[in-house]
Amino acid sequence: MPLFRHSLSPRDAILIVLGATIMNFCAKFMIPPPSYDSIILSTHIPGTGDDPELGLPLDPASRMNSPITVAKTVAEPTLTRLTPTDSPQKLPETVLVHHAPGYTLFRNLYMSDGTLFIVTDDRESFPEVRFMTSTGLPAEDTPENIAQREPTTKDMDFISPEEAKKRWDDPNKIVSIDGDTLLVNDPRQFLRHYYHFVAELIFGVQAFWHGAFSKPSINRPLAAYQINPPSPRPIQRITFVHSDADGWRDDPGFNAYFLRAAYPSVTVECQEDWDDRVKSSNDGKSTQTRAWYFPGFVLLVDRSAAFRGSFCGSQTQRTASEAWEYMKFQGLLAGERVGGWWEPVRAAVLRFAGAQEGVASEMQMYHRCHLCQPPGRGRRKLTEESHKSLVNSLQEMSERRGIELILMEAEKLSKDEQLRVIARTTILLGVHGNGLTHLVFMPPTRASTVIEIFCPGGFAHDYHWTTRALGMSHFAVWNDTAYTYPNEPEVDYPEGFQENHIPVHGPAVVKIIVDRVDGLI
Repeated sequence: MPLFRHSLSPRDAILIVLGATIMNFCAKFMIPPPSYDSIILSTHIPGTGDDPELGLPLDPASRMNSPITVAKTVAEPTLTRLTPTDSPQKLPETVLVHHAPGYTLFRNLYMSDGTLFIVTDDRESFPEVRFMTSTGLPAEDTPENIAQREPTTKDMDFISPEEAKKRWDDPNKIVSIDGDTLLVNDPRQFLRHYYHFVAELIFGVQAFWHGAFSKPSINRPLAAYQINPPSPRPIQRITFVHSDADGWRDDPGFNAYFLRAAYPSVTVECQEDWDDRVKSSNDGKSTQTRAWYFPGFVLLVDRSAAFRGSFCGSQTQRTASEAWEYMKFQGLLAGERVGGWWEPVRAAVLRFAGAQEGVASEMQMYHRCHLCQPPGRGRRKLTEESHKSLVNSLQEMSERRGIELILMEAEKLSKDEQLRVIARTTILLGVHGNGLTHLVFMPPTRASTVIEIFCPGGFAHDYHWTTRALGMSHFAVWNDTAYTYPNEPEVDYPEGFQENHIPVHGPAVVKIIVDRVDGLI
């Protein structure tokens, strides 16, 4: 008997048609349709969602018992995005990604009526609220003010997923804010200072953000000297909760210059914008509130909370130290000995200024000494005699050793010109003050050094800690005596600290420079 027939009988054709009809009927009327959740999962937004490098769990929404429509791609992770008409069976729970005092990285954070809500059934897995946020009031060193800056449930609160669903269950009661957000909870008090904005706020943000998206290195000693590690995912939005547009801009204009150079695509929102969201979540006429939902990453930064930490509050008085120390302990601070984690910011700003020489893939070894001179009417200046002695000593050293000497009066140069100078600077020298903030743009070399002249008896960690966080050496000079790690002076602000008659011994400063260049210290 043949195995195959080349034609169908009328009986075969009738059976095939009948079978197909029965299968179609069963599919339509006997098999229940799939159940679709109203949460929309979007995967086409670049750089959002779960990141395998972080070891994050999937969204709580993907662990629901009820079926859910999930669209996944290999290239981009999934993102739970709620539309205004959604009424989900269970809201995505808030995820704590990383935390140090004053720096907290969340996923799935909520805001309603000005309160940040953490949606969770496990409150104990989150740090104490006072280490995450505050009331955002300006800081004063008084018991009353310290108490006033302690957060309440109006600033941050916990809510269970079931309670959240009851509160925001109606359509149009929850709306997504796409992208990754830097949420700055600081008042304008310190934001308007170039040092505090760039070398403290953004410095700490970069250490924390870069570390959060870095992989622990197998060879940590080698990774400590990595100058150009991969850049982290971009921040799409910076929101200043307690500062208007003027509040984060310093008078010389360096804050705005820096921000646009370092983060050219970032969207900046200020207190007015935040207040718009607060008011639209509670119009005061309804018993129900609306919630704003952040499906991406939110880095909440709070100065008062950072000062409650052990590093900032007890040791350095620098908020960025909490972020830096945490990521270093986690093994996530890339290039910790040469400031590699800061290099994406430094390189972007120097390119913006046209200082191509300062954007290098290898450590530069040509030595240049840069004397930063304060403005003519500025505070904290050398005595006239000391200034002349210092300049004469530096000029003699330059001629004798071939070390290029740069004398810069910042107010006479454009911002681009100032950064082009600092990009060529190996040794930065100046009186304690805002002008030393440029140290964050110095090239990383074996001899990179900051020499900070203080009124004898005075000392502050501002530029000392920042210098060492970038892997450079710092020397505090009291006239003819120098101090460096680990034998720094105690923090003190004696009489004359802010005055214009600070002494310094020129030959003593020159000896530090020469010894650093020669590798003796």
